[in-house]
Amino acid sequence: MRDGPVHAATRGVNGLHRTYAGSVNESQPAGPGAAAGHQDHPDAKSRPADAVRVGPDDAGEAPETGRKEPRWWAAAAGIVAAGTGLVASELIAGFVSPSLSTMTALGGAVIDAVPPGVKDWAVSLFGTADKLALLAGMALGIAVFAAVSGVVELRRRFAGAAIFAAFGIVGVAAVLTRAQVTVSAVVLPMLAAGIAVLVLRNLIGRLAAWQLAGWQGEAADVPARRGFFQLLGGTAAAVVVGGALATAWRGGAAGVNELRRTLRLPAPTLPAAAIPPGADIGLAGMQPLVTPNPEFYRIDTALSVPVIDPREWRLRVTGLVDREIELDFATLLAKPLRERHVTIACVSNEVGGDLIGNALWLGWPVRELLAMAGPKPGADMVLSRSSDGFTAGTPLDVLTDDRDALLAVGMNGEPLPLEHGFPVRMIVPGLYGFVSATKWLTELKVTRFADDVAYWTPRGWSARGPIKLSSRIDVPRNGGSVPSGRVAFGGEAWAQHTGIGKVELRVDRGSWQQADLALGISVDTWYQWQLGVDLQPGQHEVQVRATDLRGSVQTEEQRSVAPDGATGFHTIRVDVNP
Repeated sequence: MRDGPVHAATRGVNGLHRTYAGSVNESQPAGPGAAAGHQDHPDAKSRPADAVRVGPDDAGEAPETGRKEPRWWAAAAGIVAAGTGLVASELIAGFVSPSLSTMTALGGAVIDAVPPGVKDWAVSLFGTADKLALLAGMALGIAVFAAVSGVVELRRRFAGAAIFAAFGIVGVAAVLTRAQVTVSAVVLPMLAAGIAVLVLRNLIGRLAAWQLAGWQGEAADVPARRGFFQLLGGTAAAVVVGGALATAWRGGAAGVNELRRTLRLPAPTLPAAAIPPGADIGLAGMQPLVTPNPEFYRIDTALSVPVIDPREWRLRVTGLVDREIELDFATLLAKPLRERHVTIACVSNEVGGDLIGNALWLGWPVRELLAMAGPKPGADMVLSRSSDGFTAGTPLDVLTDDRDALLAVGMNGEPLPLEHGFPVRMIVPGLYGFVSATKWLTELKVTRFADDVAYWTPRGWSARGPIKLSSRIDVPRNGGSVPSGRVAFGGEAWAQHTGIGKVELRVDRGSWQQADLALGISVDTWYQWQLGVDLQPGQHEVQVRATDLRGSVQTEEQRSVAPDGATGFHTIRVDVNP
C-alpha cells in the first residue's frame, strides 16, 4: 500500500506510522500485509478499506471522497502564517524601532547586494517606483517560500516551521548589516518567525483534523472544515487590517510628520533672487521651471523613509579637523540661512530622462561649518553619512569654494519632505547626487579619497561625479503625432555651476538651428528653450544639443549612466500628419 493518510506522510521507527499530531498507530504495521490488516485499526468500521491510500504519490484526489489533496490549503496556510508574523513585527517596530524593521532591513540588504547593472535596469524600468517594485518582488518571493513551508509542514511535522526559523535567522543577519541596528531591531525578525510558526502549526493542525474527519463521515467533516476556514479567513483578515495599520503607523512614526507640519522655518538672511521675467517660457507640456515637491524625483538606498525627530537630530563634523563639532537642529536654524534655486540630478538619469529637478532650497553654507572645524592639510574629501548608513564622498574644494553648497532644511518654501531628507540634507550644485546630495544627514567626516570610499564607489561608480552638460526635449513627446506645418519644440538644458550659452536643434541629421534660450535663474539651475520648426508629413528624427557659457559643446558620444553619468544627444521621433 502507499504511505499512510495525508496528515501522516512520514514513517516512524519499526515500520509504524507517525501522525501530524505525533501519535503512533501501533495497531497498523507497515509492510506487505498492511492492506489486508486494515480491519485492526480502531476506525476501520467507519471508513472504506482503501481510505488510507492517500499520500504524495496520489494523483491529487483522495479515493474515499474525491476531495482534492490539501496541498493548496496548506500553501494558503503558509502564506497567511508568514503574513501574520511579518505584519506583527512591523507593528511592533513602530513602537520599538521606528527607523528599522524586518522588511526594511531585508530590502536594504537586497539593495546593497544588487550589482550596479541590475540597479540601473530597475531605475530605467521603474523610475521612482523602483522601491515599490522591490517591495512587490520581495512580497512575491516571501509568499512562494511561505507556501512551500505550509505544504512541507503538512507532509512532515516541523519541516515548515524550520523554514520559517531559517528565514528569521536571515532577517537577523540583514538587520545586523544596517546602520540603525539596535537590540530591539535584532529581536524583530525572530519574533516574526516565532509568530509565523505558531500560526502555521495551528492552521496545519486544523487542516489535518479536517482531513481525518473526512474519513469518519460527512457529519464529522463539516465542523472540522468550518473550523479550518474560520481560522484561515479570520487570520487573513487580521493580516490585511494589521498591514494597513503598520503602513499608516510607520509612515507617521514618532510624531515626526506632525512635528514637520507645525515647524516654522526662519526667514532667510539672504533671500533668493527673483526669477527673471521670461525664464519660464510657458510652453504647454513643458516641465515646470521649479519642480513641485510631490513631483520631485526620489532615488536613494532607503527602502523605508528614515524617521528622525528634529529635536534629537545631531550633525557631527569629524576626521581630519582641528576641532570636532556637533550641531543640533535649533542651532542650525539660528544660523544666517540663505535661499538658492539649485537643479540636482541623479547619476542614473538617462539622456532625456526625468531623474532631475529644480527647487528653491533654504540652508546654511557647508563651507561655514567646515571653516569652524578647520580641515587639516592633506584632506581632500568629505564623507557625508546618512542615518541609514549611506555615504557620499564629496571633494573638499567643492564644499569650500564660492558655490552654494548647503545644509538644506527647506524645499520650495516648506520644511524638507520626509522622503527628501527631513530634517537636514546636503545640496551641492554641479555634482550628481550619489557624491553629494546625502539625505537624513548625520555626519561630515573630513578625510582623503585615498583613505575612505563612499557607498557607490566599491560598486563600480566613480569617486567623483560632476554633472554632465546635457539637454532634453520635453515637447513633442517621443513617438507623438503632430499636424504638419510649424511645430513647437521645447525643453531644458543644464550645465550646473557653469550655465548655458545656447541650445540647438536639428531635424533628420540636417543643419543645426539655434533655439530661443530663456534666461536662467542662475548658473546652478536648468534653462528652458523653445524653437518652432516647419515639418512636412512623415516621420522625422529630432535631436538637441547644448553649449555652455565656457563654449564647451555637448558631446554626441553615447555612453551609459555608469560609472559617472550618461552622455549623447537626446533624440526623438515624431509623426507629422498631413
